[in-house]
Amino acid sequence: MEHDKNYLNSAKRFMLGNSRDLNDPSIFHKITLTAFLAWVGLGSDGLSSSAYGPEEAFLTLGSHHFLSIFVAIATVLTVLIISSSYSQIIELFPSGGGGYLVASKLLSPKIGMISGCALLIDYVLTITISVASGADALFSFFSDDSLPFKFYFALFGVLLLIIMNMRGVKESVLPLIPIFLIFIATHIFAIIYSFAVHLFQFGNLVTSTSSDIASSSNELGIFGMLFLIVKAYTMGAGTYTGIEAVSNGVPILRDPKVKTAKTTMKYMAASLSFMIVGLLLSYLFYGVTHEHGKTLNAVLYSRISADWGTYGTIFLFLILFSEAIILFVAAQAGFMDGPRVLANMALDRWFPSRFSILSDRLVTQNGVIIMGTAAIITMILSKGSVKYLIVLYSINVFATFFLSQLGMVRHWWQVRKENKNWIKKISINGIGLFLTSLILVSVLSIKFFEGGWITILITGSLIILALITKKHYNSVNLKIKELDETILPAITESIEVFHNSEHSKQEYNVNNKTAIIFVNGFNGLGIHTLLSVIRTFPNTFSNFAFAQVGVVDTGSFKGTAELIELESKTKKDIYNYIEFINRNGFYAEGFSKVGTEVIETAEELLMEIQTKFSNAVYFGGQLVFHKETIFNKMLHNQIVFTLQKKLYKMGLPFVIMPIKINM
Repeated sequence: MEHDKNYLNSAKRFMLGNSRDLNDPSIFHKITLTAFLAWVGLGSDGLSSSAYGPEEAFLTLGSHHFLSIFVAIATVLTVLIISSSYSQIIELFPSGGGGYLVASKLLSPKIGMISGCALLIDYVLTITISVASGADALFSFFSDDSLPFKFYFALFGVLLLIIMNMRGVKESVLPLIPIFLIFIATHIFAIIYSFAVHLFQFGNLVTSTSSDIASSSNELGIFGMLFLIVKAYTMGAGTYTGIEAVSNGVPILRDPKVKTAKTTMKYMAASLSFMIVGLLLSYLFYGVTHEHGKTLNAVLYSRISADWGTYGTIFLFLILFSEAIILFVAAQAGFMDGPRVLANMALDRWFPSRFSILSDRLVTQNGVIIMGTAAIITMILSKGSVKYLIVLYSINVFATFFLSQLGMVRHWWQVRKENKNWIKKISINGIGLFLTSLILVSVLSIKFFEGGWITILITGSLIILALITKKHYNSVNLKIKELDETILPAITESIEVFHNSEHSKQEYNVNNKTAIIFVNGFNGLGIHTLLSVIRTFPNTFSNFAFAQVGVVDTGSFKGTAELIELESKTKKDIYNYIEFINRNGFYAEGFSKVGTEVIETAEELLMEIQTKFSNAVYFGGQLVFHKETIFNKMLHNQIVFTLQKKLYKMGLPFVIMPIKINM
């Protein structure tokens, strides 16, 4: 058995790496990202959208291709405005200002929950559409005979990303830097080459655009032409989808976080704007049209390199390969920010609390797994169709954008008397609010019966699940509060009396039995567990020991100060139990340790406890509901049962004391 355990641990270290040391003073420096690395890991989400956003807008125009110039101008202005508005969000929320937090703080917790649910679906789709689009780009290089394998390649890509992200944020970004640089270099070269070759044809471009405007207005009418431009602009909404990733990812950025985040935002906005204008104009220069099994970008690059011979083939493979990989990098935003949003919502009890727990690699492991699993399911159901996925994607993205901008506009209006620059700030967010509202309503109206209703159904179901979860937690908290109010005041008073009295600490008698009680904070649940032990086993134990694991989750893993505060609180909780037991004439001792995984950290505590207390029985309390359901088990950890199993295998007695709640 021990051999099997060692084998599994070795396999885990090989796949995921060694555990992080929470006592390492440089831990936060080692796992955070500089502006450049953040541009690779987070900014790539926006930059990579150039692989499918401009294409969707261009194809929507049908035969009126030259109207894409107006779409390009509107798209770049939108990128700059949304980037500026999110820079203001970063300033206002320096510890991380994603759509969930912004809407929760500036509008209401329930609206924040709606934004968070939309954002979670968005990040699942970020993973799915990025990997699917990456597969499209790569397989555009090969013949049509290879197309049946494209879907399986995409599925494998998601699985690979799950493993990479289980290792940690920085580890999942570093290997991709060379590919990112190749992507930037090849795309800049292709666009500059396209412009240089057609440098003296800009006059023809102006003439063709004027002609297209005239023919479009005659064929469709002025309003019909404007509607077509707006529709193309709306259908290219996938272009803006990665902009919010930076504000969501502030917690993983290098100090000073606000400056790093704003610099990253500038990198992303500038590079994305260049790509949008460059690609749309290059489509016009080379008269690009749709070809079966190939992306529009692949057709463009093929025409650019058509006369280069062998070098052209090498260049085409290199640029498509880098585009595919950068799309895989973009999926990182879903794995980085999705679990973080889920963890923050779990801390607020909208979802099961287990989603806020960090692994020993200091990543939200449960969140990574659930985001990856949901992406695989979505990939299978959609069959990897980017055209279909982009509709679902855009709706949720802009629902979050809209709520964030609405919250910011409301905030600047409320603080207008205190902030001298409020007019400038509210104008930026106000324009952002108008544009995001326009795109959201347009996508919903145009694509509702082409898949839009599905994302509304899925997001709505997630919202209902969050409301049910919150209601359950509130009911349980009310019952636990009743436990606390019943017993804690008297206990606390007795501790204070004892602390100021002449009572001496009791002596430890090695021959007497010891009760080792695992607790989770000084609360009614822990006290009831203790009293149940004394009541159930009268005159059995004269020695008591209390063990507690301080769990490092996403709420406490923000900096050294938070970790110190967690350790201090854990020790204080144990101290209160010791004081109470000493006051009642028993010997007591305490053991505490801070860690990311309860069971593994508890095992380390056990080794320490066993060296002193050999004649001991272990106890833990567990909430018992009137009706046990799968839902209850999902929402409340089953740690004591896992711990009991561990001790059973070690030959140690572990008794679970039921704490019944009438609900």
